[in-house]
Amino acid sequence: MVPTVRDFTLTKYENLLQAIKKTNYSTCTVHDFLKNEPENCIILRHDVDRAVNRNLAMAKLEHRYGIKSTYYFRHIEETFKPEIIRQMARMGHEIGFHYEVMDKANGDMDRAIEIFKKELEDLRKAAEKVTEINTVCMHGNPLKPWSNRDLWKKYDFRDFGLIGEPYLSIDYNKVFYLTDTGRTWADLKIRVKDTIDNPGANEKSDLRSISSTDDVIHLIQTEKISQICLLVHPNRWCEDLAGWTKELLFQNVKNVGKAGIVWYRSRTRKKDTVNAGL
Repeated sequence: MVPTVRDFTLTKYENLLQAIKKTNYSTCTVHDFLKNEPENCIILRHDVDRAVNRNLAMAKLEHRYGIKSTYYFRHIEETFKPEIIRQMARMGHEIGFHYEVMDKANGDMDRAIEIFKKELEDLRKAAEKVTEINTVCMHGNPLKPWSNRDLWKKYDFRDFGLIGEPYLSIDYNKVFYLTDTGRTWADLKIRVKDTIDNPGANEKSDLRSISSTDDVIHLIQTEKISQICLLVHPNRWCEDLAGWTKELLFQNVKNVGKAGIVWYRSRTRKKDTVNAGL
């Protein structure tokens, strides 16, 4: 009898990589996708939210399989580690900026863009002589009322020598989007900020059958979908049982709160719509 591998471990993630390597899919970074838009590809994207050493472990695992992916680093003490940034870049991974400047500026766009300039420059200095920073991706804090990508309603990220932002630059009418937000691949109405516009490709597929990494592996093995974007948060993928259990309990509690936020904001929007029609 084959032993069951716990989900959201590096071993399970390795199973996912092995499955990809046995298909006709190529893997690519966000930058490479935006430049070339290859067919039959899987875009691998990671948000470095916390637990930077787990991110490094995942980057090393991908490197062993000859896979390059994108790592978006937050500008906070826990994750902004120049040596780790350079180490990942030397493996061939794309390094990007995981900005949260609208949150830091309390919604003030003019102040937010100044923070953005400073923090982007800090990341570029950290990666200097190793790699370039070509794409950025917003971080979403469910407790904050602002969306960090709203910054680009007033400003243009291209003015900073950037070519893209995954939430804004990828056409999700064509690209099938899967995220492990909430420590599940299922959409359980717990996504407060990690949402995409025009998810046409997702609407054509039955997401109800996808909840575990094994489900994602099965989907990839069928090779029915031409272009897939996988958002994986390495801090959620833990090999040791103590850390894995702690992450599971923490995320379950967090998901209850996020579900409440989604319900409350949806109810508020409906109420505002009704009132506006009076």
